[in-house]
Amino acid sequence: MFDDRYTLAYRLYPYARHADQDKDTPVRHPVVVMGGGPVGVATALDLGAQGIPCVVLDDHEGVGMGSRAICFAKRTLEIANRYGAGKPMVEKGVVWNLGKVFHKDDKVFEFNLLPEEGHEFPAFINLQQPYFESFMIERLYEMQKQGAPVEIRGKNRVDSVTVKDDHVVLEVMTPDGPYTMEADWLIGCDGANSPLRTMLGHDFTGKVFKDSFLIADIKMINDDFPTERWFWFEPTSSSGASILLHRQPDNVWRVDFQIGWDVDRKEEMKEENIRKRLDAFLGEDVDYEMVWSSIYTFQCKRMEKFRHGPVIFAGDAAHQVSPFGARGANSGMQDIDNLGWKLGLVINGQAPESLLDSYNTERVHGADENILNSTRATDFITPKSETSHIFRNAVLELSEHYEFARPLVNSGRLSLPCVYDGSPLNSADGLPHGPERTRPGAPCPDAPCPDATPGEGFLLPKLGGTFTLLTLNAEAPEGFEESGVAVTRLALNTADDKTGALAARYLGEAKSAVYLIRPDQHVAARRENFDENLFRAALRRATGKE
Repeated sequence: MFDDRYTLAYRLYPYARHADQDKDTPVRHPVVVMGGGPVGVATALDLGAQGIPCVVLDDHEGVGMGSRAICFAKRTLEIANRYGAGKPMVEKGVVWNLGKVFHKDDKVFEFNLLPEEGHEFPAFINLQQPYFESFMIERLYEMQKQGAPVEIRGKNRVDSVTVKDDHVVLEVMTPDGPYTMEADWLIGCDGANSPLRTMLGHDFTGKVFKDSFLIADIKMINDDFPTERWFWFEPTSSSGASILLHRQPDNVWRVDFQIGWDVDRKEEMKEENIRKRLDAFLGEDVDYEMVWSSIYTFQCKRMEKFRHGPVIFAGDAAHQVSPFGARGANSGMQDIDNLGWKLGLVINGQAPESLLDSYNTERVHGADENILNSTRATDFITPKSETSHIFRNAVLELSEHYEFARPLVNSGRLSLPCVYDGSPLNSADGLPHGPERTRPGAPCPDAPCPDATPGEGFLLPKLGGTFTLLTLNAEAPEGFEESGVAVTRLALNTADDKTGALAARYLGEAKSAVYLIRPDQHVAARRENFDENLFRAALRRATGKE
């Protein structure tokens, strides 16, 4: 009845018969999530924090084996922190900011991913996906104990979905047999091979890249490598056309070998052959233990639309990119950061259903940006012609000596949050001398918060998950309400910030500023001073009412 698709690392939500299975008529839930991976659980955490009931259905009973996604970006950690799971991730994870690029035996250059101070979270951490998921699920159970109406049901496999005008009917299989349930909203977070997408017959179009990569997770016995990201083009060890090496918790190292398209996967996956590559790369005097290995190919694809009536897709179910740049899980978390507050307002009757169309607009834009960057990285790492190969190597050789060439080197532009330029939720920029990085549509950069204990307080946690009126050296009311949506003021004075970061990131050349910040911490509007009529209009626009 149930054929497990993968081996569990942790059995965190074992099957238990639910009262829904014994009802004579199907129980209807406000939100059902299909898929219990990081994006699906994030959906439950976001909605649960708003007090909105959410049921996650997963066909397994826990977290799968293997490191899989390991690079989690600062924005993902900031989102997870808003859910209450960010700090344990950083404590367990390996923090890194420095990356180095090599061509053969020569170091081409190095780069710092977070060159400025004044952020609570690092640019990236390396953390095996089972740990990341476990922290999210632990937080879900904590929220349950605190009264949040969220749950996850293991061994609940969705076998069919029927979409009605205003709800969805799901046929669910369990070890005790089938049952039927209904949902006002169904969120598809069931991965790149999404059964939901297949059931509903939606296209998933894009490009498949003809190359193969071998992942080997190894535990080092002699730890001589620093906590940095190292990438080799054409390593002299001949163990791969490119190699990526970086550290994970528990003294485990991820090694990615580019091994080509026409390979015998069965042969390549034999431990003795994996060890041959590792020994050629590391040297035979390095002792290690094999932990996990896998071969993957990749594709850059997306659905044409992410919303289809009461069914909404997120994460890999909606879009897929190459692993270069760590844009998979990170972009999925940004999907839910965008969707959660909008769905909450719609369910609570505080915004029209059409607000959800902006999820499609903004996150399709984000997916296209990720696919573009991912495709560019792939084309640089795996040149498709002799001319491309000559150009790539010329760039690498120039970059060793000349700074102007280094921006052309692309070993994977690492994930950054998307700026929603042109979003229908944005108001016109009313702060002409303000910093470009905090224009309408942009994600708020963190900064030290001057009203907190020095070294302990940062801005983003104070923005919370609601609409915020951030005032800098400006007068405004303590809050206001428009059409049932409340806005709370956060008043700061940049003179109190001795680092100067707050003024640099939010004022620029302006003397004062007032920002309307969305619940996902993107800028909806900004002006030099508070104007009640204009900010009320901006709030209506940001909630889909204009």
